[in-house]
Amino acid sequence: MRRREFISLLGSAAAGWPVIARAQQPAIPVIGVLNSGPARMRPEQFNGLHRGLNEAGYIEGQNLSIVYLGADDKYDQLPALAVELVGRNVTVIVAAGGPVTALAAQRATASIPIVFTAVSDPIKSGLVASFNRPGANITGNAGLTIELDPKRLEFLRELVPAAKVLGALVNSQRPGVDAQLNALQATADKIACQLIVLKAANASDLDAAFATLAQRPVDAMLVGADALFNDLRTQVIGLAARQRVPAIYQWREFPAAGGLISYGPSLSDAYRQSGIYVGRILKGEKPADLPVSQPTRFELVINLKTAKALGLTVPPTLLATADDVIE
Repeated sequence: MRRREFISLLGSAAAGWPVIARAQQPAIPVIGVLNSGPARMRPEQFNGLHRGLNEAGYIEGQNLSIVYLGADDKYDQLPALAVELVGRNVTVIVAAGGPVTALAAQRATASIPIVFTAVSDPIKSGLVASFNRPGANITGNAGLTIELDPKRLEFLRELVPAAKVLGALVNSQRPGVDAQLNALQATADKIACQLIVLKAANASDLDAAFATLAQRPVDAMLVGADALFNDLRTQVIGLAARQRVPAIYQWREFPAAGGLISYGPSLSDAYRQSGIYVGRILKGEKPADLPVSQPTRFELVINLKTAKALGLTVPPTLLATADDVIE
């Protein structure tokens, strides 16, 4: 072979090397986020999830791709959206927005790993076999959301000691809502209060529910833990202020936005834990072997400015108990 022909052949082969190298690079994993609310997650959801992913070594757009789908609080759309994610062959599904999302994802696939976030009693919901050994293709973290409703009623009564009639706002479409109401009624009986239940499944229901307070006034109200009320946070806080009803909430984001008081774990940290679990699954661990995590710290947050606007004097004992006081 002549020298000129050899150099030409060598040059042609070298031109193909980058293409071959690129073909051998591993594909970037794609995770799917299924949200009961909007596809554009709330800041505490998005920031928490990405913080956990980053801690696990994954950064969206660099070594990870994410598909976001949301039902905009129309829970009946979740099954179809879950099937769509399965059809996109995502590596892991993150179920955001409570048990209704996790159940939709679980019914859509028995093979793709699923990580749920802040779900009340995942065993009773049928999501996992046990906390230590979830089994199957699903794990995540328990939110202790509705489980803390009785404690919230007690805090509410301490804040408004003269209260005799308490309201409870719940999402009528939430899985396990009957158990939630039973626990609330038992606590109301314990503290000798009448309980008036208000139900809402969308934004217009919320307006109607609060409008009934003109005919059936309450001394104070518990806003039940649900992704719907988180997504409609501004509306809920505004309606409570308009009706001048002292209200207690699940997450600190409510008093931070002008609500009165909240008690519960950190929602942002729950999503961080989900991000960490996604990272561990991407690195080869199985959901069945990842125990369902539970929060260990609970925050009592009080907005003194809102209390003053409602004409409330926060008892010193409650102030001393608070983890954060917004002034």
